[in-house]
Amino acid sequence: MNPFSTLGIRHDIVNAITELGFENPTPIQEQAIPVLLSGSNDFVGLAQTGTGKTAAFGLPLLEQIDFEENYPQALVLCPTRELCLQITSDLEKYAKNLKNVKVVAVYGGASISDQLRQIKRGVQIVVATPGRMLDIINRKAIDFTQVQYVVLDEADEMLNMGFQEDIDQILSTTPEDKKTWLFSATMPAEVRRIAKKYMTDPYELTMGKQNTGNVNIDHEYYVVRARDKYAAFKRIVDFNPEIFGIVFCRTKIETQEIAEALIKDGYNADSLHGDLSQQQRDKVMKRYRERSLQLLIATDVAARGIDVNDVTHVINYSLPDEIENYTHRSGRTARAGKTGVSIAIINSKELGKIRQIERVIGKQFTKAEIPNGFDVCEKQLFALVHKVHNVEVNEDQIEQYIPRIMDEFKDLEKEEIIKRFASLEFNRFLDYYKNAPDLNAPAFEERGGDRVRGEKYDRTSSRGDYTRLFINLGSVDDFTRGDMLGFICNQAKISGKSIGKIDLKGVYTFFEVENNVAEAVQNNFNGVEFQGRSVRIELAGYGSDNGRSRGGSGSGGSRERSTGGSFRDRRSGNREGGSSSGGGFRDFSGKRRDDRGGSGRREGGGDRKKRY
Repeated sequence: MNPFSTLGIRHDIVNAITELGFENPTPIQEQAIPVLLSGSNDFVGLAQTGTGKTAAFGLPLLEQIDFEENYPQALVLCPTRELCLQITSDLEKYAKNLKNVKVVAVYGGASISDQLRQIKRGVQIVVATPGRMLDIINRKAIDFTQVQYVVLDEADEMLNMGFQEDIDQILSTTPEDKKTWLFSATMPAEVRRIAKKYMTDPYELTMGKQNTGNVNIDHEYYVVRARDKYAAFKRIVDFNPEIFGIVFCRTKIETQEIAEALIKDGYNADSLHGDLSQQQRDKVMKRYRERSLQLLIATDVAARGIDVNDVTHVINYSLPDEIENYTHRSGRTARAGKTGVSIAIINSKELGKIRQIERVIGKQFTKAEIPNGFDVCEKQLFALVHKVHNVEVNEDQIEQYIPRIMDEFKDLEKEEIIKRFASLEFNRFLDYYKNAPDLNAPAFEERGGDRVRGEKYDRTSSRGDYTRLFINLGSVDDFTRGDMLGFICNQAKISGKSIGKIDLKGVYTFFEVENNVAEAVQNNFNGVEFQGRSVRIELAGYGSDNGRSRGGSGSGGSRERSTGGSFRDRRSGNREGGSSSGGGFRDFSGKRRDDRGGSGRREGGGDRKKRY
C-alpha cells in the first residue's frame, strides 16, 4: 500500500501520484496533510523550497473541494508566473482520475480575456499571481464570497516582491470564516504580520529550524581577486562537466553580460532578468527545462518561483544584498530529496557575509580551492571516457559504416586507437589550460572595489580593432542581445569572439565586429530575409549614424558602462595563462565545441538555424 493512503488521501488521487513517482511522503507532507485534512485550523508551514510543499497543500485541497459545484472554492496565491503554472499543472496531475475538476491559472503576461473565459465557464480552484488576480477582481469578473480555502505559497517571496497591498486587497474579498494556509521558506516580520492579521490561532509546523537551509545542499565558497572572478567561474564550471546550474547575479546588466560572454566562449547559457518580455522569458525557461541550456544566469527577482528538477549547482556569482535571499537561491537545487551544491565566488572582504549566512542557514561553508589546469583537464578527460563507455549504440544505423571504420583502423592496435581518440579532446584541454595561473586569492590580499574584470574583459584593445555596423532588426523583432549574437554568428559564419558590443534598439541594432571580418559579414548577409523582409547591414560609424546614434557607443574608446560590479569590456584578451584558444570544451549534450568558433558551437545553434 502506498503510504499516502494512510495519511487519508483517497485511492483515485493516490493512484495518480503513484504514477508520478510519489512513493513516500516527504517530512512536510507527512506532517501537514493530516492537519490540513482535518480542516479545523488555519495553518503556517515553514519549509525550504524543493521539499514538496505543493503536494502538502494540494492533496488535502483536492480532498475537500466539492467538484460537483462550479464556483471558486479555493484560491492559491503565489509570486511568479512560473510557479503559478507549475502548481496548476501539479494539481491537474494529482486530480487526473477525478471528474469535473476545473483549475484555472491566472497570471500576467498572458491574455486576460482567455483567463476570464475560463473563469466564466466555472472553476473550483484558482491559482494566481497577486497582480493579475487583483485586476480580475477589480473588473468584478470573479466572486470569492464562497471561497473556503486560501493558500499563500512562497509568502516571503511575495512580500519581498512588493505584493503586500495586493494581497491585502485580495483577501478582503474573501469570507472571514475561510481557512488560510500559509507556506514559506523563511518567517520574516512581514510574514508574521500576515499570519497575525488573517489567521486565528494557526497550527504552526516548522521543518528544521526557521530560515535554515536544505540539509541536502553542500555549501562551498571560493576566494578570488576581482579581476579573476570570471576566469575562476569558468574554471569551476569546467571542473564540473555535467553541471546543470543557475548562476545568480545582482543586476540585470551583469546577468546579460556574463551570459553573452559565456555564449561567446562556447557554453550553452542564457540570461533571465526583468527586462525580458514574457515571450522571451518563456523561451529561455523552455530551453532550460529541456536542458538545451547548461547554465541559466539570473537575478533574484527573475528567478523567483522557478521550479526545475535536477539542478546540480547554484552559483552565487555575486552574493545577495539580503542574507535571506541566499536561502531562496540555494533552494533551487537539492529538490525532492536530491543533493546539490551551492557555490559562492567571493573576495576576501566578503568573508564576513559568509559567516552571517552560515548563522542563518545553520550550516558551515567549505572553503574550496579553484582547481588548477591539470585537475580540470583530468576531470574533463575522464568525463569523456565515462560518456563513451555508457553511450547507447544504435546498431541498426551504424552497422553499415562498421566495415569502413574497421578498415580505417586496421593498421592500429586497440591501445593506440584509444590513445588517439582520447587525445582528440585532451590535447585541446592541455592547450587551453597550458600555464594556467593559480586563481585562488589569499584572504588578506584582496584589494580594490568590486568591479569585475575577467581575463576577457580588459581594456587593452583599442576601438580601432572594430568596425561598427547597423542591422535593421531589433527588440521589436523579439531579439535579445544573446539572440542577436547567435543570429549574426550563424548568418555571417563567424565566431562569437569576433563580435564586440551589441547595442540593441527597438527596430534596429548596432554591433561591432573585428575589422578583418567586417566585409565578410556584410557579404554573407546579402539576400538574407527575416520574417519576409530583407535584412540590411550598413556601416554605422561612431560619430554620425544619420540620426540613429543616440544611445550607441559614441565616439572614442569607451565601452559599456559598468554597474553593480558588472564587466567593463568584452573584447578578446589573453585566455588563462596566455592561451588564445576558445573557452569550454563541449556543449551540454556532449557534442564537441570548436575552439575556433563557428555556428557549430553556438548555444541553441540548432534551434536558430530552424528559426532563421
